[in-house]
Amino acid sequence: MHDKPNIILINCDDLGYGDLGCYGSRVNRTPVIDRMAAEGMRLTDFYMASPVCSPSRGAMMTGCYPPRIGFGDFDGHWVLFPGHGIGLHPHERTIASLLKETGYSTMLIGKWHCGDQPDFLPTRHGFDHYYGLPYSNDMGRQVGRADTMPPLPLLRDEEVIQEQPDQRSLTERYVEQAVRFIRDHKEAPFFLYFAHMHVHLPHYAPERFERDSKNGEYGAAVECVDWSTGVLLNELKRQGLDEDTLVVFTSDNGSRADRGGSNAPLRGTKGTTWEGGQRVPCICRWPGKIPAGTVVNDIVCSMDFYPTFARLGASTVPADRIVDGLDLVPMLLEQAPSPRTTFYFYMRNNLEAVREGQWKLHVRKGDSTMLALYDLAQDQGEQSNLAKQHPDVVDHLQRLMATCRDDLGDDAAHVTGQNIRPAGRVEHPETLTHYNPDHPYIIAMYDKGDAG
Repeated sequence: MHDKPNIILINCDDLGYGDLGCYGSRVNRTPVIDRMAAEGMRLTDFYMASPVCSPSRGAMMTGCYPPRIGFGDFDGHWVLFPGHGIGLHPHERTIASLLKETGYSTMLIGKWHCGDQPDFLPTRHGFDHYYGLPYSNDMGRQVGRADTMPPLPLLRDEEVIQEQPDQRSLTERYVEQAVRFIRDHKEAPFFLYFAHMHVHLPHYAPERFERDSKNGEYGAAVECVDWSTGVLLNELKRQGLDEDTLVVFTSDNGSRADRGGSNAPLRGTKGTTWEGGQRVPCICRWPGKIPAGTVVNDIVCSMDFYPTFARLGASTVPADRIVDGLDLVPMLLEQAPSPRTTFYFYMRNNLEAVREGQWKLHVRKGDSTMLALYDLAQDQGEQSNLAKQHPDVVDHLQRLMATCRDDLGDDAAHVTGQNIRPAGRVEHPETLTHYNPDHPYIIAMYDKGDAG
């Protein structure tokens, strides 16, 4: 069709490492995603840049560690909330911006979570169109939190088109938008970023999936994601685009793991820098280009999508700023090793751990210091602390961390990074919606108080 591939990036919300059949789940049925892995490449050691959503998503969009772009912390909050005056700086250039410059049509469907003020919306960051929730699906009016959140806004581009939508129908509405986008732009390259609300709390999956699930509401949400993936892949085949399209499937961080989710066999959960907080599923499928059944055990991270998609789209990474992502094209297309050997784990603006090769060193968890070394090649569950047996490895990794602190900073060590950029800020921020008892909401109050 055209010389540049279409790119579809599917990003789940809080889907854990152990939640898919092809990653070991025996309770969630994911035949479409499992087949996608069989037909493409499955990454076993893939990391998101943060264990929580706003910094994870900002990093993936810009190819930079969260502290690099001022996304480590949001005035004391882990993530952005409705009406926050903070967001992705207007000078940051997202992957959508780069691809748009080389002729791509671009659309984001689903969760953005990089700022809800006009200056920060997806349409100001390279996306031609946007349809979705600007933040998490628990940031609307729901029982137990009625006075803390405004009505949940559904946006088309920059306009709120519905308040408090029926969340059970949202994924189907997202899929319809995606199908329309693919059909409308099949003659030229497109970039579709499909960011699910599932499996973030509260869980509202369509009745069909809840009825059939073997894993309750959580399994229903996972299986709804699998169904939606099947629709997208089917549409690519129908339009003759299957071999012209790279599809990447992943998740923004690990599962909470307390409501049916699983990060097995990894330790830790969402919100932690243990493996279970940041190592997530990642599958890349491109028939005829990526060999079927490929499994990669190298270190890869979400920031690497930025230079990879840019190269595939005949764009170039900005030369006027530091970008942390590394080009994966040789790995995807030529079975070369991943270019990444080192990865740093930040929680907020605190450097908590580093991985190089098989070794991972933890020096902090929250407000507590620690010293724990794990051989992830033998112990991916991080159970056997080998720090005393390998002081030379500990010393080497601590030197790496010192260099990282100089670059990106570390609040816990009272170090300010030399190469960090500010987040965007606006004065007098406003929430996108305001509760009005006379408004014709379809669901004025969601009936589940689950959040997080």
